[in-house]
Amino acid sequence: MAYVIALAGKGGTGKTSIASLTVKYIMEKRKKPVLAVDADSNSCLNEALGVPIHATIGGLREDALEKIRGGGDRPGGMSMEQLFDYQVSQSVIEAKGFDLMVMGRPEGPGCYCAANNIIRKYTDKLSETYDYVVIDNEAGMEHLSRRTTHKVDLLLIVSDPSVRGVKTAERIQNLVKELNLDVAANAIIINRVSDKDGAELKKYAEGLGLTVAAMIPQDQNIFDYDLQGRAICELPSDSPAVAGLFGLLDSYNIP
Repeated sequence: MAYVIALAGKGGTGKTSIASLTVKYIMEKRKKPVLAVDADSNSCLNEALGVPIHATIGGLREDALEKIRGGGDRPGGMSMEQLFDYQVSQSVIEAKGFDLMVMGRPEGPGCYCAANNIIRKYTDKLSETYDYVVIDNEAGMEHLSRRTTHKVDLLLIVSDPSVRGVKTAERIQNLVKELNLDVAANAIIINRVSDKDGAELKKYAEGLGLTVAAMIPQDQNIFDYDLQGRAICELPSDSPAVAGLFGLLDSYNIP
């Protein structure tokens, strides 16, 4: 079974950038196949990893529903479940060193529960064929209460350099405990920290009873790469954000 690293945090914390650098860490340090899962309906992990999307789980679900409503033919007499299994397997984006599965945004109105349940099912299914899985969850805490984040070896809770971000990190950590989620270890990261606010934020977090596992420094390279349309995971190893995150991940002795 795969070693699963999941990410959580409020919107705007740089969670997706951290997710892409986590994929980079696994590729470079463990040199084993990794499945990246973009479980956010506002899909952008592919951009941070530098690959285009040709299909999403949400889109495939809408197509399947249209076939059911329209009574369309199914190839080879497949059941709808068999057809969907096939489509999902074909939707996985293959890249050098990693594969990517994307939830995407369903076209229809309403809740994303169905798409979330599907991506959970196929994450479980596909994780049997990968050594590592990195899941970039949607912003906020709803995915935790829906138990979309399930068996996790390491949960990275990402905060931006703000009191609000740290409070959200505290709520996420508490929710993991309240729901008794199957999370072996969690690490709170304060991201994009400058020298002037780092010490104060860490002191504030500790006052809430939190242990800050890492302070990832503000990294101009990330801004520059984003502006140039370059993949964040291509950042050099001496880039401050890369060095900070890699140091954290090294400390967890990931197998």
